[in-house]
Amino acid sequence: MKDLVLLPGWGFDSRVWQPLTRLLEQDFRIHSASDDLPAGAHLPAGAIVCGWSLGALTAMQMALTQPGRIARLVLIGATPRFVQAPNWPHAQPAALLEGFATAVAADPHTALRRFAALLNQGDAQARRLTRELSAVLATEATEVTEVIATTLAAGLKTLRDTDLRNDVSRIRQPVLLLHGAHDALMPLAAGECLATHLPNARLEVFPDAAHAPFLAHPERCADLLRRFAHE
Repeated sequence: MKDLVLLPGWGFDSRVWQPLTRLLEQDFRIHSASDDLPAGAHLPAGAIVCGWSLGALTAMQMALTQPGRIARLVLIGATPRFVQAPNWPHAQPAALLEGFATAVAADPHTALRRFAALLNQGDAQARRLTRELSAVLATEATEVTEVIATTLAAGLKTLRDTDLRNDVSRIRQPVLLLHGAHDALMPLAAGECLATHLPNARLEVFPDAAHAPFLAHPERCADLLRRFAHE
């Protein structure tokens, strides 16, 4: 049985993966970086690493720093750079991150609820997904507010500072890119750019999904992941 490491996006922990893990728990040994695989820990040898959003950036960084331990990558809603630059329009203005940093400092729980609505904009199932993500966030809210705010601020700094555009060509593992056609946070053009510059990648687009296709269409995601793992 293969090891599958799941890296959640900004503001979420392993609970966000539950619709997908229920479909995959008989096929993989599942690990989560936010639970049983602490940050900085060595990956299981030959792991398949699946990252969503901020977690996809982390997955690519892992592939660059621990290439011998990663067999394959699955990147969901991924981008090599989150913030716009003069030669990089497929991203968000720096003001968006600044706004979220201010909101997190004032009230992290309110900021996360706002984010849950934002990431589903454009999805055909936006209302359902926002309700489900808000429920996940509610179960996470038992942690001390100061701890949550510190963690969220660190994630925003990573999104602001990370730029892997010149590095992704060094990622040699097979990569499966899953991207919503209506992703408002990480535009599809960013995923298409990764598909072009990663040496061994293919892109699967979800026509009516936004930033969380693994929640909008968990069955299709699970099927694609299973088949990719055994190619």
